[in-house]
Amino acid sequence: MSLYAIGDIQGCWPVLRQLLRRIGFSKKRHRLWLTGDLVNRGGQSLEVLRWAYQHRRKIVAVLGNHDLALLAYAAGVHLRDKPNAEFDRILAAEDGETLLHWLRHRPLLHLDTDGCLVHAGLPPWWDAREARQQAERVETLLQGPDYRHFLRHMFGNQPDYPEPGLDEMDAARLTVNALTRMRFCDAEGRINLKEKGAPAAEPAGLYPWFAVPGRKPPGCRVFFGHWSALGLYRKEPWYGLDTGAVWGGRLTAINVRDLAEIIQIPNPIE
Repeated sequence: MSLYAIGDIQGCWPVLRQLLRRIGFSKKRHRLWLTGDLVNRGGQSLEVLRWAYQHRRKIVAVLGNHDLALLAYAAGVHLRDKPNAEFDRILAAEDGETLLHWLRHRPLLHLDTDGCLVHAGLPPWWDAREARQQAERVETLLQGPDYRHFLRHMFGNQPDYPEPGLDEMDAARLTVNALTRMRFCDAEGRINLKEKGAPAAEPAGLYPWFAVPGRKPPGCRVFFGHWSALGLYRKEPWYGLDTGAVWGGRLTAINVRDLAEIIQIPNPIE
């Protein structure tokens, strides 16, 4: 059975359909990994969620920052101050509650014998197994009865490093930021969430999270998205797949078991 990892979709349903046709996607012959950010900005997030839910037994979708934003919006936290027509369409759909429940129960990080799947990346201080352990703690909060409380306190740029003595919510926020928002870190491994450009354009003293000097080896291949300015990135063991489909770039898939096979579909914005 073939396994493909697909970069950030962000509600770009027509280009996803083209990519699936190019792959020849079949529930009997294929499994898919999705790097997160299924929703927002592309215009057809509801269609993407419906497709993902329909094929939920054949896909692994990790949560991205936009997926978490949708869940917070649906829970009625402060993001409602900024109306989002794409999110409102999901909330108003007759199957919206089912789709949101499914989304809320997606992992922050997936790890198996084929590698690690995560939205933004692995911070320099964790390998894949350690990151999975931290992700499980956050998933327990997100999937539990008090998930609205968690979502209400999820946002914020601090802490930026796993200092001793962090309380449960601060530790959870750090994990969310590391796994769904991170791009750059300083030489000590502290996350910088302000810089969002391409590598080589960052201020002195910052490094792409995968290039921090002395970072922990992940222990496996890591497939990630989130960083459209990075583009397609292939340097063992790191594989970045966000090629900016929502911005008029391409939607990218890579064969996880035959890394030479890469499929890209352009998504021009008129």
